[in-house]
Amino acid sequence: MRARVFVTLKPSVFDPQGTVVAEALHTLGHAAVSGVRQGKYFELDIDASSADEARRVATRAADQLLANTVIESYRIEIDAPAAASPAAGARP
Repeated sequence: MRARVFVTLKPSVFDPQGTVVAEALHTLGHAAVSGVRQGKYFELDIDASSADEARRVATRAADQLLANTVIESYRIEIDAPAAASPAAGARP
């Protein structure tokens, strides 16, 4: 299974890189962009028997290494493997 981990600064933490990107976008004519927050993205391929188990593994990894939980928060998405499709020409 694949877990996607999105790590961002907590809303109360100043994001200077996001501010610079927002200013650059305004300079390039993207006036509709009202703010930018930067972050990190990780994809973890996890050997797990269920989506719940994969989420537990990804959560532990995020807590221990991927995110500095003092200043960052994270969100996890799990992609469960697709159900095997019937062989070509087979009837369900």
